[in-house]
Amino acid sequence: LSATLLTSTACLGGTACVVTGQPFDTAKVKMQTFPNMYKGLVDCFIKTYKQVGFRGFYKGTTPALVANIAENSVLFMCYGFCQQIVRRIVGVDRKTKLSDLQNAAAGSFASAFATLVLCPTELVKCRLQAMHEMQLSGKIIQGHNTVWSVVKGVIQKDGPLGFYRGLSSTLLREVPGYFFFFGGYELSRTFFASGRSKDELGPIPLLLSGGFGGSCLWIAVYPVDCVKSRIQVLSMAGKQAGFMGTFVTVVRTEGVLALYSGLTPTMIRAFVANGALFLAYEYSRKLMMKQIDSY
Repeated sequence: LSATLLTSTACLGGTACVVTGQPFDTAKVKMQTFPNMYKGLVDCFIKTYKQVGFRGFYKGTTPALVANIAENSVLFMCYGFCQQIVRRIVGVDRKTKLSDLQNAAAGSFASAFATLVLCPTELVKCRLQAMHEMQLSGKIIQGHNTVWSVVKGVIQKDGPLGFYRGLSSTLLREVPGYFFFFGGYELSRTFFASGRSKDELGPIPLLLSGGFGGSCLWIAVYPVDCVKSRIQVLSMAGKQAGFMGTFVTVVRTEGVLALYSGLTPTMIRAFVANGALFLAYEYSRKLMMKQIDSY
């Protein structure tokens, strides 16, 4: 029952995350993969609108929605399981409340499981988001404009394992990133609670805490995500180097700052989308728990 509950609430949270943050995520991927094409966030928005129209901001929304729902369902379901593992490791009772640091460790463990469902859907999403730039740069002649055409292209070219391009980069991003994500969220809730129960917090503190957790994640692991995006998108045009090879090439040819291309839209999206994620998660969890208690 608890697994079903967590999956349902995570689905609502993941949907809220995508609806609020997709245009900023699209700008992030475009700027990460082709930093020389855009001077900044505003320039990226203007050029995208002029060249592709409003729908250009929502390219990859379907796989993004699938990715977020799948990731958050597995993440929050495994989060509860990993909290129990942490309790066993530190030798406390099953009902003992964990510290903020212990919750952060549980979230980090849970993210490793979420990576397995996230990597394939993120690959499809990123390719759709940067398809226009791949054609403009001449790296590919004809792009795939639908989810199915991208999926079919991956299977034809690389087989099923092709969906796991960038898996090591995704793991390098998720495991440390979600330590900061859950740690930042719990620390912020502790701050706002000021000795009271965290369950008593209203919508504004929850929004701010979720936004703070999301910001902590992206500040900590952004260069890793930039490398991941390049591997997943540029591998459309042919064999792409692995994480270290891509990382070294970017630093040598473009400089360290290229690893932070698209950081502005990412931070805006991280605060807004993750605030919405945790608000939807906490309130839907409370609502469902009330319904369960009433039976």
